[in-house]
Amino acid sequence: MEKMKEAYESILIVSCKNGDEAVAEVVGKFKNMIESGATLDSVEEWGKRKLAYMINKESEGYYVLFNFTCDAAFPAELDRVYNITDGVLRSLIVKRVEKSEAPAAANDNDAAEETADTADAE
Repeated sequence: MEKMKEAYESILIVSCKNGDEAVAEVVGKFKNMIESGATLDSVEEWGKRKLAYMINKESEGYYVLFNFTCDAAFPAELDRVYNITDGVLRSLIVKRVEKSEAPAAANDNDAAEETADTADAE
């Protein structure tokens, strides 16, 4: 039986203090890791940006967004490697929600509002 594949996205903030070569090395490392353990859909390098607050006495970070498809075990391993890699300031991995699923949640809110409206009328 084939394992269920899910769509994920991961944002990675890399330290800029060691220079552009170090940033490229860290980004390349994770790009290769994702390609070997998952299907890499896209990589968006947002570049160097000012952080909202200081992280490890740094005010800038290099942002990268990875979109990939994999089984459920891979994101935990990717997060583990993010946490032990020097040069990674912050990371986040989330499961992507398909657009067709989003209206269902909106319909639930509409039903709750209708219930509240009928209670007010009584």
